[in-house]
Amino acid sequence: MINIAGNKMDLETILKEFPSGEADKKIVTIMASSNTVYSYSTINELKFEITMRKKIIEASIKLNDSRFSFKVFKKSKCNTHFWKRTDEGGFKINEGVQPFDAINDIFENSSKYGTECATAIVIVICKALIDIFPPAQSNKLLEGIYLMNWSHLNNSLGIDYYRNPSDFFPGDCRYFKNPDVDPEKPEWQGENTIDLGNDTYYGHGIGITSAKVIIRELNKQRIPDSKTTAFLLDAATRPDFKHLADIYSKAH
Repeated sequence: MINIAGNKMDLETILKEFPSGEADKKIVTIMASSNTVYSYSTINELKFEITMRKKIIEASIKLNDSRFSFKVFKKSKCNTHFWKRTDEGGFKINEGVQPFDAINDIFENSSKYGTECATAIVIVICKALIDIFPPAQSNKLLEGIYLMNWSHLNNSLGIDYYRNPSDFFPGDCRYFKNPDVDPEKPEWQGENTIDLGNDTYYGHGIGITSAKVIIRELNKQRIPDSKTTAFLLDAATRPDFKHLADIYSKAH
């Protein structure tokens, strides 16, 4: 159910606000058909969330189509003009560099970058953000950014982990876990992905494919004679869309 400013909105009325776009309609339909109440202060707040989810999907496809390579953390690489590679394999933005420019460089000079799937998903979220917010706001939100995992974005973007949510949406970050991973291949302990909709996921190193294929690839990297399959966790990681929508609205 979708609730706007205290009023229940039927699916037909909401869909009129989104005249085109498969992802728009998919997200709205899931919300409107759910037993969970999705409440928004304004229609623009809902539109912001859907826009950002679409940008996350677009950024995933762009990164997949780039020359951005898969490398374990100890062999990760980055463009040192914008980033400093840390001992743990993450990328810390250089002093005097604007995050807006640094994130865009990953897509413009992708062959200079390589890392694991967790960092790739963080990059996707950051790209979605700078594709929505103007440079000044993007730079403020991502000030001092360190690309490696979610912990460095929690304060600015309100990243949260939702266990057993009622619904899943295109633009969610989903995790495929491989509990019996070969200990000599820890990079295959799981796959961080972006849900692109219609049982399609982007995972750095695996590409854009179905859940079945991702599980099959992870299962190839298990300990010998394992009978425990990899699986998709019943959980999702998401930015605080309402928080970001509020920041956006105050600047427009």
